[in-house]
Amino acid sequence: MADDRCDLLCLDLPKAETLRAARPSEQDARALAEGYRALGDPTRLTLALALRDGGELCVCDLAWVVERAENLVSHHLRALRTAGLADYRRDGKMALYSLTPRGLALLETVGEEVSA
Repeated sequence: MADDRCDLLCLDLPKAETLRAARPSEQDARALAEGYRALGDPTRLTLALALRDGGELCVCDLAWVVERAENLVSHHLRALRTAGLADYRRDGKMALYSLTPRGLALLETVGEEVSA
């Protein structure tokens, strides 16, 4: 088994310091990881892609698109909301969802792999 550690301390301090200064804060890194984690579920990813392509959609439309029960779709949409990737509003008896700018930006990074 190969040892994947350096045998010699050869730190490129200027490069390492530049990278350290540019790294995201702990809070930003956690938020970004949470967003990717939310998209890591196939149903949530499919819902997010439908919202990207369809704009604002109600839960019943989304349930039909992903062929899942409305209560399961609502559960997955809440996870997207909690991660800051989706917005929610009520219009009478309809529950409408859309992607946030952050949700759209995160999908752009995976969207090249999954085109509509």
